[in-house]
Amino acid sequence: MLFDRLEEVEKRYMELTELLGRPEVLTDQEAYRNYAREHSSLKGTVEVYRRLKKVQAELAEGRLILEGKDEELKGLAKEEIATLQTENEALTTKLKIMLLPKDPNDEKNVVLEIRAGAGGEESALFAAELFRMYSRFAESEGWRVEVLSSNPTGLNGFKEIIAMLEGRGAYSRLKYESGVHRVQRVPETETSGRRHTSTVTVAVMPEAEEVEVEVKPDELRIDTFRAGGHGGQNVNKVETAVRITHIPTRMTVNCQDEKSQHKNRQKAMKILLSRLLDKKITEQQQKLALERRMQVGTGDRSEKIRTYNFPQNRVTDHRIGLTLHKLDTVLEGDLKELTDNVITYYQAEAFKEQGKAINE
Repeated sequence: MLFDRLEEVEKRYMELTELLGRPEVLTDQEAYRNYAREHSSLKGTVEVYRRLKKVQAELAEGRLILEGKDEELKGLAKEEIATLQTENEALTTKLKIMLLPKDPNDEKNVVLEIRAGAGGEESALFAAELFRMYSRFAESEGWRVEVLSSNPTGLNGFKEIIAMLEGRGAYSRLKYESGVHRVQRVPETETSGRRHTSTVTVAVMPEAEEVEVEVKPDELRIDTFRAGGHGGQNVNKVETAVRITHIPTRMTVNCQDEKSQHKNRQKAMKILLSRLLDKKITEQQQKLALERRMQVGTGDRSEKIRTYNFPQNRVTDHRIGLTLHKLDTVLEGDLKELTDNVITYYQAEAFKEQGKAINE
């Protein structure tokens, strides 16, 4: 059954390769973009499958040698077969995970919300450091970062900062970053050298398209007001700031970073739509969790997911029990090892859950 599905995937991949070379497709931008996106999404699975077929062909050749009489060749074949069997098992497991149902939001941009939690100004400072960390990671992935809303403090921290990270697969890479991030260090303002523990909450939401979330005009209350904080006389004297309230859910979004009321309104709507989509996804996951015994990979925001310990240059992800002694490079945006391990963990959990569902 697994190989039947993989044969279908490879066949579709070859069809798409042929389609992408057709002149009529090359001149149709929308068709080309859709085919190219699907082609790219299948490429990794096809490459692993082709490697698996090669490994299995080499295994068959090795077993034929074992049936022969050349003892020297048989000895070499035994060693080769042991290595190939290990790779065969690893590739098969990897393909089973790759064939798991895809999250429809995986390819979307991300709305990232970072808020200071317990710890006062120290928490606000760490919120700024986390935003810098995710911004650096986004840059390394070739994504665009746009600040949608911010609430800075006087000491270069943030009570809250909301940003859009635009790039293919941004949500799939960052969706498990939602949760409580804890920092342990001696603040610069601490004269006695006592270590403090502070928290910051991170929310990662897929960017919503208007068709995914139905919002009626009469469900919105839009207020304008004068922006506070820095920005000069124009910002403080003209009503450029926007507050949008979604009446049914009582969700409220404020935006005042831009000098234009229109731009603030656009950004506020982006945030509101993404929050509503996130709420919709969470409710669906909770319903699924009631039907299945376990909820996999929801990124519950009340959960303490990670600790950043400065004295030991240590970062620990509590969900997977992974500790890295390279906090300095992680904070510079080197998140690949962390995110890869977390993604692998949740994929394995989903794989196990799928196996339970099949057996029931």
